[in-house]
Amino acid sequence: MLLADVVAASAAVGATRARTAKAAALAEVLRAAAPEEVEPATAWLSGETLQGRLGTGWRTLAAQGGRAAAEPSLTVAAVDAAFTALAGTSGAGSTARRAELLGGLFDAATAAEQQFLRRLLTGEMRQGALEGVMLEAVAAASGVPPAVVRRAFMLSGRLPATARLALEGGAAALEAVRLEIGRPVRPMLASPASSLDGALGELGTEVSVEYKLDGARIQVHRAGDEVHVWTRTLREITEHVPELVDVVRGLPCEQVVLDGETLALADDGRPRPFQETMSRFGSEVHELLLRPWFFDCLHLDGTDLLDEPLEARLAALERVAGEHVMAGVRRPSAEEAAALLDRALDAGHEGVMVKSLAAPYAAGRRGKAWQKVKPVHTLDLVVLGAEWGYGRRTGSLSNIHLGARDPDGGEPIMVGKTFKGMTDELLAWQTATFPGLARSEDRHTVMLRPELVVEIALDGAQRSTRYPGGVALRFARVVRYRPDKTPAEADTIDAVRELLRE
Repeated sequence: MLLADVVAASAAVGATRARTAKAAALAEVLRAAAPEEVEPATAWLSGETLQGRLGTGWRTLAAQGGRAAAEPSLTVAAVDAAFTALAGTSGAGSTARRAELLGGLFDAATAAEQQFLRRLLTGEMRQGALEGVMLEAVAAASGVPPAVVRRAFMLSGRLPATARLALEGGAAALEAVRLEIGRPVRPMLASPASSLDGALGELGTEVSVEYKLDGARIQVHRAGDEVHVWTRTLREITEHVPELVDVVRGLPCEQVVLDGETLALADDGRPRPFQETMSRFGSEVHELLLRPWFFDCLHLDGTDLLDEPLEARLAALERVAGEHVMAGVRRPSAEEAAALLDRALDAGHEGVMVKSLAAPYAAGRRGKAWQKVKPVHTLDLVVLGAEWGYGRRTGSLSNIHLGARDPDGGEPIMVGKTFKGMTDELLAWQTATFPGLARSEDRHTVMLRPELVVEIALDGAQRSTRYPGGVALRFARVVRYRPDKTPAEADTIDAVRELLRE
């Protein structure tokens, strides 16, 4: 298969707003791909490479493409091999070698292929926001029911591998995918609730209400003495969190998979800032100790529990996690639920979660079975750019442009700007960090690749013709950046519009 075929499919996807048309264009190219071409093609059309980051910034790529091939000749295999070579290039002479590899690749590419490669390598292909559409395309290309494809993907965590498995082995191959201790499962996600009464009214009395911590999501796997810890983005952090490993290793079981949160506590027992917890995930210095709280059990001593109702999973959790079970109550009255919310807020936490006791663990899905209740409206949005400040903020990248995720895989949709809530330390961090993520800039603004997610507090939303989504944020202010989330996990434009009805 030629790279040009993948580029044509990408163009077809970008040219339509219809989700079914996007999936059809993707399915067509997947059907035409050879088995060894399915994985790279799937990754590229989802906005990623199989090799991960290749260390090619927009300034480096801007120097490429001075000339273009008249006719397409690059194959998918050749491009994937070039990416592998780029990923493996380091040390003395690596800069020249990388320039040579990129030069050869771009010289062999047509103008349309160069544009595609530039967007792919700079992260401007929406960073996996096409994931849902791609899963539909895999189902259509393979003839496998979409639910079977989604489940295999959620259990394996690897979309390209899932696509190849579906096209080569069909439903039987996908149904053989099971929860595997040592391979992380994509976490189940929660939807925001308008209020505690609203969540209880929607889910009824058969619910569990538990603390929602201002911590970092973790998933832990144990088999004997071997323990692994992952973040919500499935990045392994085992070596950075020895105290969590010790806790899991000490639980009364031989095999377990737990879902939970961790955070650092101050001397008075209140949670330390989220950024301090996150700093532990990349540090070899362990001055702050993390404590885990678990709220779900997906496997216990040979028994998979994903498809069991939450009530059964909680029973298993209580048997194994003891003092590390998240605080909560089951089947509370409205008054009992409100009292738990008050206690959570008084302790410095974000709010509560309301969960259906009958629901299975829907790995990777954001549904209504889990709802988060917080006293302040917040949204996780994508940072699209930043403006150079003036006055006290002169010399700092300050006013950030905010985008909501397009659920159909388009570019993030701008919904506002803000500089409120920024400390001097945050301004300094933005000014140092943003130029390395730039895709274009002028005297006033640096436009960024859609890689950073920021949590924004707001007073609501209002209709607006200023932004393309027809909606704008009211009194938006920065709460914190979310390095534990990818742009594919940002809130959608639909979530912003939902605020108009509240």
